[in-house]
Amino acid sequence: MREYSIRQAAAADIEGARAVMLDAVYRDFGTGYVPHWHADIIDPVSFYVTPPRHTLLVAVDEQDGTVAATAALDARGPAHPPNPSWLAERFPSGETAQLRRVYVRPAHRRRGLARHLVEGLLEFARADGGYRSVYLHTYPHSPGAMSLWQALGKVVCDEREEVPGGGSGAVHFEIPYP
Repeated sequence: MREYSIRQAAAADIEGARAVMLDAVYRDFGTGYVPHWHADIIDPVSFYVTPPRHTLLVAVDEQDGTVAATAALDARGPAHPPNPSWLAERFPSGETAQLRRVYVRPAHRRRGLARHLVEGLLEFARADGGYRSVYLHTYPHSPGAMSLWQALGKVVCDEREEVPGGGSGAVHFEIPYP
């Protein structure tokens, strides 16, 4: 059985974390790198490592030292547009811990890594003390995402059903907090 260490990303982890994230947008989402959506992937340090209320966690495979999974948190709520205006109002920036980039390489899935990383993000948010809610969005075609988020939170907006034309197809969740 493989062993993993969950930790805040160090300088030595950044390239591996970036690779996990880029692999996910190419392989799992099929979008590839889109600068407007993925600038944080290219520069995770300025988005998640440097800001004091943000974090980037990694799961490192102890056997070979590679980054197997990532998870990030920042204080930016969902923007309108493209998200519904009421969603941006419900989860304002500065008060909302948004979970982002929870990705696990296929060879390391089904081992609880995403859940452990999310637990670490929630601990980080609680320690910060300034967040009043935890929010995230996902897409139903993302491997394992819907079952994970349904187990950890509740759907607050399913664009496929609630937004004219299906919106972007995103499903928005709130995670119970604190």
